[in-house]
Amino acid sequence: MLLEVAGLSRSFGRLRVIEDLSLSVQPGEVLGIIGPNGAGKSTLFNLIAGVLPPTAGTIRLSGRDITGLPPWDRCRLGIGRTYQVPRPFAHMSVFENVLVAAVHGSRASLRQGRRRAEAVLALAGLAAQQARTAGALTLLDLKRLELCKALAVAPKLLLLDEIAGGLTEPECATLIGIVRRAQTPDMAVVWIEHVVQTLRRIATRLAVLHDGGVLAEGAPDAVLANSRVQDVYLGTEGR
Repeated sequence: MLLEVAGLSRSFGRLRVIEDLSLSVQPGEVLGIIGPNGAGKSTLFNLIAGVLPPTAGTIRLSGRDITGLPPWDRCRLGIGRTYQVPRPFAHMSVFENVLVAAVHGSRASLRQGRRRAEAVLALAGLAAQQARTAGALTLLDLKRLELCKALAVAPKLLLLDEIAGGLTEPECATLIGIVRRAQTPDMAVVWIEHVVQTLRRIATRLAVLHDGGVLAEGAPDAVLANSRVQDVYLGTEGR
């Protein structure tokens, strides 16, 4: 198993955001995660990436307990992630942004980092824009750059946090194509998204978060057809 999360909980004062959550992800899998606002999706990513410490529970990557490791060590062990709002070094070039991620995110040498940056920019269709200042990019290209930075660390586990947000359907299809080209049998993707149709096109499995736990998981079509999921996710619960 690539990722194993067991009994994970996280509280902010009296507010329990994640409660006794368990899930696992295998190499080669694309796990889509959906849920209403406040369900704990981004908090879960912050726990896996090491931005937040859990109140309880364990996180294992390839069998190794990483629960107490800082974010930079988790990155170097193979966890790459994107953020809902792209975070480029706005005054640096596109190439420099990806090079920094490759060298500092995975301890690649400068030579290795350059090769990796060139490869992921070509894969994402950004090679022609590598000399541009990152702050001058369109929203789609900023999202592609965000994805390139995550891929530059050569991740075993790629965490995508609402990377399709704000994009049109054709633009979402562009991102799906990049992820498909980037994925290897050894790499898993966990993708949080509100654009359900985007996940439906690529996820091998879907999990629904609600009240800090997993409400349902399984094949995407079966999960989306679940009446309880529809009540919670579509906001019909309690009506």
